[in-house]
Amino acid sequence: MIDQWLRRPDFDILRLTASELADVASCHQGRFAHPWSEDEIHALMRQDTVFGFIARQTNPLLGRAALGGFVLARVAGGEGEILTIAVDSRFARLGLGWRLMLAALSEAKRRGAESMFLEVDETNHPAVGLYRRLNFQTVATRKAYYKGADGTRTGALVMRLDF
Repeated sequence: MIDQWLRRPDFDILRLTASELADVASCHQGRFAHPWSEDEIHALMRQDTVFGFIARQTNPLLGRAALGGFVLARVAGGEGEILTIAVDSRFARLGLGWRLMLAALSEAKRRGAESMFLEVDETNHPAVGLYRRLNFQTVATRKAYYKGADGTRTGALVMRLDF
C-alpha cells in the first residue's frame, strides 16, 4: 500500500476536447500573468486549423484524474505555430512538456506543416531549454513583448523548427 503513495503520477497524452476546456483554462491561469479564459480557448478550438493535446493523469489515488498540462497549436499554409503550452507546476520536470510538444509536432507534420514557430518569454529558461532540445532555433527577438503581473517587461524569442 505504501508504494501507491510514493509512486510518480503517470499521464496519457490525449486529444483536447471541449469537455477539457475548464481544466485547460485553469492550468493556463496557473502559469501565465495574463491567462486565457475558457471562452477564448473555446473560440480558438472552433477554428479548423487549431488543435490541442492534454496530459491527463492515469493513476489518480483520490478523485478525478488531474490535468498535467496542455498544448494548443495550429497549422495554416504549410506553417505550424504553438499557440500556448502549459504544464501544471505540481507536475513540472516529469517530461510532460516534451511529450506534449512531440504530439503537437507530429500532428502539425501530419497536417502538412513544413515548419513550426513559437514565441517564448526569454526569461522562461526551462521552456527555452525544452525548445532548444527539440531543435528549435531563435530567429528573432521582440523586445519588451511580455508584460509581467508586476508591470515589468521582458523580450520574446521567436523560434522556428524546420521539419
